Amino acid sequence: MDLILPNGGTPAGTSSPASSSSLLNRLQLDDDIDGETRDLFVIVDDPKKHVCTMETYITYRITTKSTRVEFDLPEYSVRRRYQDFDWLRSKLEESQPTHLIPPLPEKFVVKGVVDRFSEEFVETRRKALDKFLKRITDHPVLSFNEHFNVFLTAKDLNAYKKQGIALLTRMGESVKHVTGGYKLRTRPLEFAAIGDYLDTFALKLGTIDRIAQRIIKEEIEYLVELREYGPVYSTWSALEGELAEPLEGVSACIGNCSTALEELTDDMTEDFLPVLREYILYSDSMKSVLKKRDQVQAEYEAKLEAVALRKEDRPKVPADVEKCQDRMECFNADLKADMERWQNNKRQDFRQLLMGMADKNIQYYEKCLMAWESIIPLLQEKQEAK
Repeated sequence: MDLILPNGGTPAGTSSPASSSSLLNRLQLDDDIDGETRDLFVIVDDPKKHVCTMETYITYRITTKSTRVEFDLPEYSVRRRYQDFDWLRSKLEESQPTHLIPPLPEKFVVKGVVDRFSEEFVETRRKALDKFLKRITDHPVLSFNEHFNVFLTAKDLNAYKKQGIALLTRMGESVKHVTGGYKLRTRPLEFAAIGDYLDTFALKLGTIDRIAQRIIKEEIEYLVELREYGPVYSTWSALEGELAEPLEGVSACIGNCSTALEELTDDMTEDFLPVLREYILYSDSMKSVLKKRDQVQAEYEAKLEAVALRKEDRPKVPADVEKCQDRMECFNADLKADMERWQNNKRQDFRQLLMGMADKNIQYYEKCLMAWESIIPLLQEKQEAK
């Protein structure tokens, strides 16, 4: 049974954030990165398995370093499990309804197909959770959210959850009470264009994801065949005289190709697919915010129409209608700003992803070429000897 660590946050000096702390110390706060001042850094690392009577789960160490006045200490180290990240995202959605909340990696996996406690799965999830927090950290509004501060610093997050403290903003409360009873007549062109783009984008990525998974499955099956194929040449060489060395060379060549293919498949599984899935979930999150914006606009239009129907020469616009208009304008501004930020991130992420994919494929084919070229001298020597 693994040692269960306390789910508590402590100053860095009294905990053991060795690897993450040393990494953070190499980062300079207030550096000018992409024209922005960085005053908050967060790293997710050191996954640990906990075995209890009722359940088995993984926790991750989260190390935070900041110069912001909202933090009492310059550095924190806490341990959190997946459901804590899920709680944070839920609270951000409640309290910041006009903003795009980054997606979490999917929680559920098919039992018997993926071992959620395997080293590979845990590392893939760690990377996704680290990216989730970095997305929030880089956001000019979400990074100042009080729930986010508590998540990064609270010694006992469970106690905080049980208190049920309602830290919703006025916007959060107002949007929460908007029902689906209002029907939007026409979505503004710029937001209609966003909706159409997200539908097409998610469809394209979904198709790429399905095909990529099929390719990986076929590569794994091919890898199994190669591993059976290569040794046959080696056992055959024992029966031959002059052909022995060339046959051993072919066997070694196939073995090298197998190793190269395994590396390529691992890279696709660990680096390529997670990015596709993150952005598929991202498009769903954006659609959700877009739908909330539509609801606020529909409410505003309905209330404005009710005022216009009043039998008055110059009906005065009630305060609740003005507030509704303010909410709609806030939604519009925040959604457009987040969409622009998301597009910038997407361009950077996919450039990096595609560049990496090209590089990995080039490396794979170069290794295979080098392996096959290595046996040509063996064959030529036998021919010259004749």
